[in-house]
Amino acid sequence: MERGRVFLLFLISDIFLFFNNSAAQRPGFVSLDCGGKRTFTDELGLQWTPDDQFLFGETTNISVANENRQQYLTLRYFPADSRKYCYKLDVITRNRYLIRATFLYGNFDNNNVYPKFNISLGATHWSTIVISDITTIEVRELIFLASSPSIDVCLSNATTGQPFISTLELRQFNGSVYHTPYEDHLYLSVSARINFGANGEAPVRYPDDPFDRIWESDSLKKANYLVDVAAGTVKVSTKMPIDITTDLMPPEKVMQTAVVGTNGSLTYRLDLDGFPGLGWAFCYFAEIEDLDPDESRKFRLVLPGYPDMSNPIVNIEENAPGKYHVYQPGYTNISLPFVVPFEFRKTSDSSRGPLLNAMEINKYLERNDGSIDGAVIAGVISLFSSADWTQEGGDPCLPVPWSWVQCNSDPQPSITVIRLSSKNLTGNIPSDLSKLSNLIELWLDGNSLTGQIPDFSGCTNLKIIHLENNQLMGELPLSLGNLPNLRELYVQNNMLSGTVPSVLLDKNLVFNFSGNINLHEWARKTMHLYIVIGSSVGAAILLIAAVVSCLFMHKGKEKHYNQGQLRQPLPIQRPVSALNDAPSETAHCFTLSDIEDATNMFEKSIGSGGFGVVYYGKMKNGKEIAVKVLTSNSYQGKREFSNEVILLSRIHHRNLLEFLGYCQEEGRSILVYEYMQNGTLKEHLYGALTCERSINWIKRLEIAADAARGIEYLHTGCIPAIIHRDLKSSNILLDKHMRAKVSDFGLSKLATDGTSHVSSVVRGTVGYLDPEYYISQQLTDKSDVYSFGVILLELISGQKAIFDESFGGNCRYIVQWAKPHIESGNIQGIIDPSLQDEYDMQSMWKIAEKALMCVLPQGHMRPSISDVLKDIQDAILIERKATTIREGNLDDMSRNSACSPLSIDSLDLTAEDESILRPTVR
Repeated sequence: MERGRVFLLFLISDIFLFFNNSAAQRPGFVSLDCGGKRTFTDELGLQWTPDDQFLFGETTNISVANENRQQYLTLRYFPADSRKYCYKLDVITRNRYLIRATFLYGNFDNNNVYPKFNISLGATHWSTIVISDITTIEVRELIFLASSPSIDVCLSNATTGQPFISTLELRQFNGSVYHTPYEDHLYLSVSARINFGANGEAPVRYPDDPFDRIWESDSLKKANYLVDVAAGTVKVSTKMPIDITTDLMPPEKVMQTAVVGTNGSLTYRLDLDGFPGLGWAFCYFAEIEDLDPDESRKFRLVLPGYPDMSNPIVNIEENAPGKYHVYQPGYTNISLPFVVPFEFRKTSDSSRGPLLNAMEINKYLERNDGSIDGAVIAGVISLFSSADWTQEGGDPCLPVPWSWVQCNSDPQPSITVIRLSSKNLTGNIPSDLSKLSNLIELWLDGNSLTGQIPDFSGCTNLKIIHLENNQLMGELPLSLGNLPNLRELYVQNNMLSGTVPSVLLDKNLVFNFSGNINLHEWARKTMHLYIVIGSSVGAAILLIAAVVSCLFMHKGKEKHYNQGQLRQPLPIQRPVSALNDAPSETAHCFTLSDIEDATNMFEKSIGSGGFGVVYYGKMKNGKEIAVKVLTSNSYQGKREFSNEVILLSRIHHRNLLEFLGYCQEEGRSILVYEYMQNGTLKEHLYGALTCERSINWIKRLEIAADAARGIEYLHTGCIPAIIHRDLKSSNILLDKHMRAKVSDFGLSKLATDGTSHVSSVVRGTVGYLDPEYYISQQLTDKSDVYSFGVILLELISGQKAIFDESFGGNCRYIVQWAKPHIESGNIQGIIDPSLQDEYDMQSMWKIAEKALMCVLPQGHMRPSISDVLKDIQDAILIERKATTIREGNLDDMSRNSACSPLSIDSLDLTAEDESILRPTVR
């Protein structure tokens, strides 16, 4: 057993341990109590083992109300750094397993900072763990076929709080359970496993399920989960034994309960985490009611919006071997959305309504085979297995690299840098290092390495080699001089001997071989010294130039602050686009006469606000412009004017309003923009333009996507990042093609390098203002995300951020009004009536639930604007597909449905025939 790592060995044995409940724990089970101190057996008969052999992390006890299970009274947590922390579990190759990890926060750090971090299986990203409260247990399950004798489960990439884990469990399956045609390169991520007709909220698991799958009760109350239940749905149960001898072997206790649609239908709506995507879905049926000889039970699966999927008829009597036998039809390859509405409807010749015992849905997760150098580097660390630096586990590059390794960004990455300076390395330099074909830097200095320098001629990309301060012997290999990209070679203070190869002296190379008393150079010593010294002088010159430049820029900034008016060019701190090498650095300065000519002496007003009035103008070249005239001469007003000029003259994106220039003459402060022909989003939702040009749902989604792209550019494409601080529907403008652009940067702030927030006096618009920012005065990019969530709710509902007309004069905030509707599943109660049912319910739900995430009270729990944009883009795809179907030749049921279709896609995996698209009976 390697010291300092977790090696959890499980043996297939003929010995079964019997417990008081007469159940025997199966071989192939591992239950790891993270942070625990002793082995124990729980009330289910499962044996728990402490992870006290784990080298990294800290352990702590927690206390959570109503939680007394011993495995949840402790946890192990890790630093919030760039490393990953891995558990290694031994498995049996070509066997299928379920791996389960659970996370109970319990406020272990006494900070109430809910953690967010990643969990991976080997090189494959498994899931992002987002803790939402102190007492909820987050559970992640993955079903996989073992391809090697061990697996690594790793935690990494904490964005808030610290990574932690409560339990880690491994369960081995028998035979063909969960066999799929794609298991060699796809995992199954468990999304839903539901016991219908359950007698209570407690789940069914071991020992009732011999594989310890967790079957959730359909009585468990979850927001937006198993809602829209049809009238006449009743629970039925039996104590009769059920024959469960199918390859999936659902537990008998689950099959002894069911729901029946006494009015002829069963309807539900499921939210599936991780979807849309390709999945595996099966239903479980067993006839547990007594039917008279002249009675029958036949029903049809109805998936709204996709009539081809609605053809299969379930006839339990015909398909099961008899009463009290399991029938399990399903799909091994089905494309599912995030929100799945489904119905079982009895056929016209059936006397009994549909019946459903259980359902299981998993999402396919593509396995990442890891870096191309995994096997090579494994051979290297095997030579130093007792060292702490070899214990990080998992893939050397994915999902994050080891602390002493850097990798490139290829889809299948390779190692480019190895930093093992001063790691107490002994023995010869591992010859396997020469097999790293993409290696660029090798740092082995400050160790006690002996022997000769190996041949690195296979590492043609090597640029930097540090071997100094070791005990290396022998001659310098001639092959070093043949490395085409070598630029730095350090071998000083070793025991090298012989003559320095002339090819090394001929190269343009920083080369130090001093301190090797038996290593000689017979020629070109002067040239060698010149190269080293020249490099040092060049570095010094660059350093001096950088210092002078910084002093000059600082002096320029001080001068600017003493100026009374803006001058051109503007000597200001500038946000530099990460996407442009040479962004525009100056704003055009218009003369007042230019502005007066373009606006015909400010003849046509097209808008106004607290800042002043906006006028329509037209330049001599025919370009239409919008001219904003600042009315306030206050210090605050001038500062906001200067701020907008500074920002807009240096940021350029198709979804940000184009800034054309400014004017400061005769005491006037004027900003000039491109003219947006279709006004503001606010006007189209509930303003002057609403009646004449109501915008449909797909256009609202496209507008949201445009605005999100503009905000994403501010947050991620500028250095330092820009926080808008006043996002609202009136600051989203629409051009003649109804493309959206974000405007009004008077209140925007530059984020400070190295900090996550800006201390700021609270500014913004009531109704859109982030409550956390209001309380703490700490401005972050998540304040913009909150405001954008309010805009999403406006797009859904057509309501103002603050409204009172329909509520007897009582002022209502849209967040307070919409949130309970969405959480209770009554989204129809907030959808804008002007949309007239011309929308897809899946895309509507996706945006509604994303909006709720955006307006969460704690900023760190909100998604990034990039995450929001991705979901909007997914909703657009869903809506476009649904629109195509609505406009096609569908039957009446599909045409009238507000739910989006389910589609079945073929995988680029194996050459399966069309049978993959039909229900599979297992």
